[in-house]
Amino acid sequence: MSDTRAIGIFDSGVGGMTVVHEVFKKLPREDVVYFGDTARVPYGTKSPRVVQLFALQDVCFLLKQNVKVLVAACHTVSSVALEPLIQHFHLPILGVVEPGINAALKATRNNRIGVIGTRATILSETYEKKLKEKREGVTVISQPCPLFVPFAEEGWIEGEVITKVARTYLGPLQRQKIDTLILGCTHYPLLKSVIQHVVGEGVTIVDSAEEIASLLKTRLKVLGMENTEERTPHHQFFVSDIPHQFKEVGERFLGKPLTSVTRVDLESIQLENEEEMCRFSCGFR
Repeated sequence: MSDTRAIGIFDSGVGGMTVVHEVFKKLPREDVVYFGDTARVPYGTKSPRVVQLFALQDVCFLLKQNVKVLVAACHTVSSVALEPLIQHFHLPILGVVEPGINAALKATRNNRIGVIGTRATILSETYEKKLKEKREGVTVISQPCPLFVPFAEEGWIEGEVITKVARTYLGPLQRQKIDTLILGCTHYPLLKSVIQHVVGEGVTIVDSAEEIASLLKTRLKVLGMENTEERTPHHQFFVSDIPHQFKEVGERFLGKPLTSVTRVDLESIQLENEEEMCRFSCGFR
């Protein structure tokens, strides 16, 4: 039986639109409801506790849209908040970290894997811990690349300036002889060409946006939650602030026009009662 409910995707801002782009390609029949927390972006500079509480609120909003599955299209959320979310909500919730890890372990030839991401993602050491849990003897070299996000949002995805910045960030990884590099931020796929140019063709780039879309397709099929109806999908995009700016940048990420972007007031999003809010919040240590 066809499940026509939408896929819920959320991120701290516009970066998760790279995930939406891949979902559109791999799951063309599925409706998508996207929420970008543009009022509080970036999550990557905030403490784990704050990220966890923001993610809780993001999920509560999407649950009100009657989604069938949730995708945390944010590496920071996936690194520090995914497990509490999975424990407290009774629907499938996927993050972008695990698919990237599995793809990197499959791709590496010398067990030397690089990871680039926001400061919060790198400081959480989530990638390093999970990679080493899955394979003994793997070497992980991590590097925060905070300037990549504004470059991606401004559309500076090629040229001398971004190339120089990329060489500065990626030089330490090259010197450590990595053969696989995980793009640990959803903005970074827009810079894939310049990153590949700097690290060389001998390094395999793992795009977590592609990997999570593939995992989502498999998971929906296994759970019998696919939308099998032949119809034009309906997509909705919500933000917590500045919808016109999201629309402009989001169209660049998506490669197609966005018909509408709706602003929502996060302060109005509450769980059904205070007892539930307390129960959920207590799990976010």
